Amino acid sequence: MADNSGNAVTGNVKSATRTLDIIEYVVAANRPLVAQEISTALAIPVSSLSYLLSTLVERGYLQRQGRRYTAGPGLERLQARSGGFSLVDKVTPLVRTLRVQLNETVSFWVRHGWEVEPIATESSEQALRYAVETGTRLPMHALASGKAFLAMMPEEELDRYFAEAKLIRFTPSTVTSEAKLRKELAAVRKTGFSRTDEEYSLGINGIGRIVTMDGEVVGALSIAIPKVRNNEAVEKRAMDLLQRTAGLLEAG
Repeated sequence: MADNSGNAVTGNVKSATRTLDIIEYVVAANRPLVAQEISTALAIPVSSLSYLLSTLVERGYLQRQGRRYTAGPGLERLQARSGGFSLVDKVTPLVRTLRVQLNETVSFWVRHGWEVEPIATESSEQALRYAVETGTRLPMHALASGKAFLAMMPEEELDRYFAEAKLIRFTPSTVTSEAKLRKELAAVRKTGFSRTDEEYSLGINGIGRIVTMDGEVVGALSIAIPKVRNNEAVEKRAMDLLQRTAGLLEAG
């Protein structure tokens, strides 16, 4: 937020302008540049430039080889025509924004049979946090994202799930009863949100929300919150942000 003088807003605009200046300068140079060249050309202090360059490399808009910087593959992705963006491309900025807004671990999951896999995840910056690795496949029944998928299954598919899936107990709180899980899924269909309470990892609560595009389920968003930080206000804000973020994806 800005104070009465608008200093915060001015600072943010200046940072954004510098970021665009760096990209345009590196692209126009059409050769590898060292940080000092960029600093001198754009009159950006090295201390500020270092952070901006690191961010641009992390996001793929620049690439670094040794001490030199060139245009990165992220710039080509921005020029992709309609239909050229993958699901990961679409969800990653919103997952990152959701993490910044709540400062808890946020992930976007896709389904593989009776398992779910995070394809985009951003970890909380707080000391006590839950981390998720992309590419890891985990069982549906113990995760908020998994329960969100289960709640959307047609009855015949859900029957097959309970006939084939192994409801492994990960913690004393893991729901392994078909009757209890079916009751939870009925509640998810009414509220739109799935929950877990220390069911996969001790001390972690999860909240999930399914995401559909063109009438098809494409994934699920989830937020992992350490139980010691979770309360009614945090949960309400998390659900509001999940609803908003899912809505943005579904509208796109």
